[in-house]
Amino acid sequence: MAKSGDVRVTITLECTSCTQDSVYKKFPGISRYTTRKNRRNTPIRLELNKFCPYCYKHTIHGEIKKRD
Repeated sequence: MAKSGDVRVTITLECTSCTQDSVYKKFPGISRYTTRKNRRNTPIRLELNKFCPYCYKHTIHGEIKKRD
């Protein structure tokens, strides 16, 4: 049976280069992906190389805080 504190959590990955350039309003949006990670095996923030449709290239997408 699953315990009350789930080990797997849903996280949001956000493009790091879009967030830096969003001050200039150069891009219409910010690329975001959702994925799941195991909290026990990866306690640090996750960073993955994903495709950003606004930058038109592969960039680093970092884990952001959950907004409730």
